[in-house]
Amino acid sequence: MNKDQKNEVIELLKGKFAQYNNFYIADTESLTVEQVSKLRRHCFNKQVEMKVAKNTLIKKALESIDAEKYSGVYDSLHNVTALLFSESPKEPALIISSFRKETNGERPILKAAFINGDLFVGDNQLKALTQIKTKNELIGDVIGLLQSPAKRVLSALLNKAEKEGAPAAEAAAE
Repeated sequence: MNKDQKNEVIELLKGKFAQYNNFYIADTESLTVEQVSKLRRHCFNKQVEMKVAKNTLIKKALESIDAEKYSGVYDSLHNVTALLFSESPKEPALIISSFRKETNGERPILKAAFINGDLFVGDNQLKALTQIKTKNELIGDVIGLLQSPAKRVLSALLNKAEKEGAPAAEAAAE
């Protein structure tokens, strides 16, 4: 790989890091070509971009964006590295978990995950990352919490109306 090709890869990676707030760094070293292809298909089906690049080029791309912000990631850049870029903070974790179950293996190994500015290091973080709530899930939870008191009041009114023998519609209208 000549210098121009390396610079091209660095620019491509910089664009991906700038585009996505979430990326995972996984070790795919002992996976077969067939397994890597299968992992790529899983990623593609879930709108997760998978890129494999040399660790030195990944580090240079991160350093050129913000060396201090990504400093915790550098220790994870060893062996064969696959980068998983996603809008969803938990989708890559779900992909890795389901891929392991499907292949009855322990690969790919999660080296690190950078989620909205927070760094998660180590494969032991995978289970926690699969349980992160997405923005839409959080909005749904808030809406459910806001609706809960109104539902309780309405239910109490309906129960009161039934006990008094009034039609439920009249009680709700009052």
